[in-house]
Amino acid sequence: MTLFTAPGRRSTKGSPERSRPTHNLLLHYVICGLIALVMLLPLAFMFAGALKPNADVLADGGSWRALIPLHPTLDNFTSAWERSNFGRLLLNSLVVCGATVGLGLFVNSMFGYALARLRWTGRNVVLAAVVALIIIPFEALAIPLLLMMTELGWLDTYQAQIVPFIANPFFIYLFYSFFLALPRELEEAARVDGAGPWRTFRSIIVPLSKPAYASVAILSFLMTWGQLLWPVMATRSEDVRPLPVGMSVFQTLPPLQWGDIMAFAAMMTVPTLVVFLIFQRAFVQGVAAQAVKE
Repeated sequence: MTLFTAPGRRSTKGSPERSRPTHNLLLHYVICGLIALVMLLPLAFMFAGALKPNADVLADGGSWRALIPLHPTLDNFTSAWERSNFGRLLLNSLVVCGATVGLGLFVNSMFGYALARLRWTGRNVVLAAVVALIIIPFEALAIPLLLMMTELGWLDTYQAQIVPFIANPFFIYLFYSFFLALPRELEEAARVDGAGPWRTFRSIIVPLSKPAYASVAILSFLMTWGQLLWPVMATRSEDVRPLPVGMSVFQTLPPLQWGDIMAFAAMMTVPTLVVFLIFQRAFVQGVAAQAVKE
């Protein structure tokens, strides 16, 4: 048995210092698991309700059976698709989201690059204005924007739902902050080779900024896909009405079928999950890069 340790050395077997990281890591996983469980419960209830007969949705709501479809059926999805004209609503949302996200990535990234890399008169003023616009809520601009759309004759059109949301100050600043972290030596080398700002942006900056593009694409898609206030104000007919407005109308249609409502919500949720799974790796890399930079 060893009674003494050598000078300058200390036994770490069973020491609190060694077990503390393991304890903290376990606590971290427990907390994250509980948070994930709380956030996933509504989704589980929604998908389970979509697969249940309509009479069982509320009847099972107060027990564990609310999360398990004991008698699964797809009738709710068929009924919700036909009663709500879901296909047309889905097409409208895809057109609005696709145009807003695609044009937004192009415009916001170029704007962010101009603020981060180019030197021009008034750049600092424009940057301050972009930062100030981030904190202004959309509700404060909704009425003036609605009057503008009325004057342009754009009410009840796709462009009323797309054009005002292409340029976004938050996404501009996100691109701006990401571009600032890129090494300038690459641009200087391209400039020596004769490349101009546009070619440098297209051939060097864009390939290095895939995490930023993925992050903005996901965030922009989620914001546009779930937007309700503006489409309610700017649309009148089902021809251009997106899914959130269609769901708010569908909930009021008689007869009230909770299974159909759950099925509608489930079909509306699936595209967001698909988009996140496609861009998940790049999105996590973008968030991690921003965290390390900060």
